[in-house]
Amino acid sequence: MKTLFHRWIRDESGATAIEYGLILAMIFLAIVSAVQLFAGSLGGLFTRVVTSITAAMS
Repeated sequence: MKTLFHRWIRDESGATAIEYGLILAMIFLAIVSAVQLFAGSLGGLFTRVVTSITAAMS
């Protein structure tokens, strides 16, 4: 039983999956933060483009 417990403690096979999951979560948070940061300025840009196109078509 003692050797089984020591073998289980030393097993690191799931560590890589956890690390990849954490990296993926950090990338996801960075993308979400960037989208929220630039959402207002992108909305204003699209509004100006639509206004310019509408004015040009009139």
